[in-house]
Amino acid sequence: MFYREAGQFKATYAADQQLFPIRQDRWAIATILAIAIFIVPLIANDYWFSAILIPLLVFSVAAIGLNILTGYAGQLSLGSAAFMAVGAVAAYNFQLRVPGMPILGSFILGGLSAAAVGVAFGLPSLRIKGFYLAVATLAAQFFIPWLLVKVGWFSNYSASGVITAQAVVIAGYAFDTPIKKYLLVLVIAAVMALLAKNMVRSRIGRAWMAVRDMDVAAEVIGIHMLQTKLLAFAVSSFYCGVAGALYAFAYLGTVQPEDFNLDLSFRILFMIIVGGVGSILGSFLGAAFITLLPIFLDLLLTKLAHGFNLNLQGGAISMAQLVVFGALIIFFLIVEPHGLARLWQIGKEKLRLWPFPY
Repeated sequence: MFYREAGQFKATYAADQQLFPIRQDRWAIATILAIAIFIVPLIANDYWFSAILIPLLVFSVAAIGLNILTGYAGQLSLGSAAFMAVGAVAAYNFQLRVPGMPILGSFILGGLSAAAVGVAFGLPSLRIKGFYLAVATLAAQFFIPWLLVKVGWFSNYSASGVITAQAVVIAGYAFDTPIKKYLLVLVIAAVMALLAKNMVRSRIGRAWMAVRDMDVAAEVIGIHMLQTKLLAFAVSSFYCGVAGALYAFAYLGTVQPEDFNLDLSFRILFMIIVGGVGSILGSFLGAAFITLLPIFLDLLLTKLAHGFNLNLQGGAISMAQLVVFGALIIFFLIVEPHGLARLWQIGKEKLRLWPFPY
């Protein structure tokens, strides 16, 4: 079969340990990136860029951040949207208050600000875990948006609370159209996914997975719990902070803490559950599933209503969409609890053995 790696010999340790050791995987990634960069801008319209592709990539970055913390380090968090809010507000204020600050520098500093806040809320992980840690991080989801709204300095004392994000200009080039913003977010998401993939394969990633599997045994073999857990919270919050900045500057165009609510945190959590916990690829697959499925259901239910001459109001279609969406998630978790990434892994294993029995 076309996926069989027979004849691909590894003569060095570096070749055996490379990021994509199978040649077909390297071709597939290169093809997907080429299509996303060169083909999609030619066939997609502004609606696809603004309403589908940009939020899909932004949520993928946030899902990678949560997957690092929950999937690889085993620390459950329900405050992802709050850390996104910190990154968005911090990037806005760095742009506003620091003359000549590059927009990419604001995104990075926004992510670092979210990392600092994430470390502060990650301190309880040294004493508690599981459901109790989730409740502790849930406090961030209520406290941080409230603080950002009540303290007027964060919003530059805006009377309405609605803050217009600054223009995205890099090296004098303005990213002022949906296609330009899409390409910017695509490059940032690809770079951050590559960094995350290399990070989880490093000594740090192995330490995270050791803590996830059995923290007592990890501490016995010399892994420092304080550094390992707090580093996981810092890296995860950094990714969420950068995603929040992209969400505000490239997607919404405004910076409002109310947009980063508890519902958004649960959506990001569902993304890694559906896509695959402990998988970078699963973060993208889960974000695509959660983002595209409601749109598909809305179109399908609308066509069915017209086909059967049903006079359904918009609210009825929305409620039916939520019911079907929830039922599909439950069904999917029962059939394959390890997510879409596991299905892809099973498919690759079958392609390697085809047409022989397995």
